[in-house]
Amino acid sequence: MSGDSYYFGDNVNMHGGQGNTGIVKNQALAADSAAVPPALQSAVEELLQLVEALRDRVPPASAQAIDDSLGDISADGGAPPQDRHRALMAIAGIAATVGVVGRPVLDAVNKILELLGAQ
Repeated sequence: MSGDSYYFGDNVNMHGGQGNTGIVKNQALAADSAAVPPALQSAVEELLQLVEALRDRVPPASAQAIDDSLGDISADGGAPPQDRHRALMAIAGIAATVGVVGRPVLDAVNKILELLGAQ
């Protein structure tokens, strides 16, 4: 088997002594790991609609905080869990400060946190 190469996991090749950067990540997600539960997808879509309506009813600084958080809220798990949690908590905080108007948003955030197992 001399000369055969088998790679499992990470593989690093170094050629020369300067400017060596990068790593080959030989890892793949299981086909079903990317599947998003329908309940989570629905809850995120509902939250995004509610937040859009809330955004017009808050001060500009709060609207900017909402905008900054939206990128980390998605059902596909694209954002790291701690970033998603931070974003959900930021939106929940804004919703809580506006009282009755923000209650549906707060309920939607709590539903998502429940579905994610964060409560």
